[in-house]
Amino acid sequence: MKDHASLPYSLPAMPDEERVARAAAMREKLASRRSCRYFSDVPVPREVIEQAILAAGSAPNGANHQPWHFTVITSPGKKRAIREAAEAEERRFYGENGGDPKASEEWLSALAPIGTDAQKPFLETAPYLIAVFAQRKGGIDEDGQTQNYYVNESVGIACGMLIATLHEAGLATLTHTPSPMGFLRELCGRPEHEKPLMIVVTGLPAEGATVPAHAVRKKPLEQISSWL
Repeated sequence: MKDHASLPYSLPAMPDEERVARAAAMREKLASRRSCRYFSDVPVPREVIEQAILAAGSAPNGANHQPWHFTVITSPGKKRAIREAAEAEERRFYGENGGDPKASEEWLSALAPIGTDAQKPFLETAPYLIAVFAQRKGGIDEDGQTQNYYVNESVGIACGMLIATLHEAGLATLTHTPSPMGFLRELCGRPEHEKPLMIVVTGLPAEGATVPAHAVRKKPLEQISSWL
């Protein structure tokens, strides 16, 4: 490895039994996470969201360029504008405006057990919308010029860490990905070299909130892994 400035790195020592127990406890905790579409408007401390974003910002990424930006939307007017723009795209997706749906019959059939449609009231109800942008350029100094690397992979990992931290804090989450999402860049005032990736909706679940039974079905270990 080439010479470079470095810092010491270590992890706390622990017996193998504790490693297994910690991994199992984390797996159990994360397995309780569900995508929520019914949110309460009860306020949540801003500090919770800030800590979750800082956790996301510690994700591994290409060349340590940290190619992400998180825009937190709390303004009722902004949330309303995002809902209107998102629902317009969703109506085209589902074919609810009289035209042919953008989605294939196979795709719509796959969505049927989840019960989604073009109506997205949670975009206004939830106290926080976190719009996630992938920065194609900018580097660590965000100069808008330096090439970034492994952008989608880096931002995807960061989003996973964001959602995991919000779940640990007792908040419900939903990833919302209307397509196309160019309207999000404009509404959030972000530059052209940033690509809107998703909206993470978060807050407390509404009283009586439910999730589709289909969502509980998860692939077993032997189906999602192989050992060579």
